[in-house]
Amino acid sequence: MADWAATEGLTIAIDGPSGSGKGTVAKMLADEVGLPVLDTGLLYRLTGSVALKRGVSLQSESDVAALVDCLLDEINWTVDGIFLAGENVTAGLRSEQVGAAASQVAAMPSVREKLLGLQHKLAEKGCIMDGRDIGTVVLPGAPAKFFLTASVRERARRRWVQLKDDSDSSLEGVLEELKVRDQRDAERQHAPLKQADDAITIDSTTLRVDEVVDRMLGVLERRKLIARSA
Repeated sequence: MADWAATEGLTIAIDGPSGSGKGTVAKMLADEVGLPVLDTGLLYRLTGSVALKRGVSLQSESDVAALVDCLLDEINWTVDGIFLAGENVTAGLRSEQVGAAASQVAAMPSVREKLLGLQHKLAEKGCIMDGRDIGTVVLPGAPAKFFLTASVRERARRRWVQLKDDSDSSLEGVLEELKVRDQRDAERQHAPLKQADDAITIDSTTLRVDEVVDRMLGVLERRKLIARSA
């Protein structure tokens, strides 16, 4: 049982760059307040992954947008992950290759627009969403917005630790790839990575996950968005 009870329909937005700990923090916070957590990045990773498998050019926005039209009826996105045609494909979406493809398709305005409606629909009953444009585009009216960050080297180290058992990537290689992704995410014309004006920044460089979550819980309690469970 969750330690806290969230107000009905509460939406919480968590944004930040790759490796800042958004996903881990979102899951722990969700366990505390009893809300589902929906990782919007999985939608773009799924699109990038399927594009790679089907030979769809990542240089052609129209081809990728057409692929999304085909995928929308097959996607089921739940707290357990993302399903395609009834199969949970989440585990196969964490590679660096898929991440790089996701960063490319996420920069395409027509692709983001097609996936935005799906995200709005899933948020209606209350949830925690993490991504790069949740507070600014997907859930601009969320009563709680957080921007989670960390130094680029610390973010690269975390990502490298995740990958090192399944990849030959070096720490320096991951660092360079992360810098390229950061630049692409920040400079894309449509829905770039940007902190919402009313978001609270938390630098997690030297913080444990539970310390980050405790800070978020404190904000939510002060705003009367959560209360202790009976």
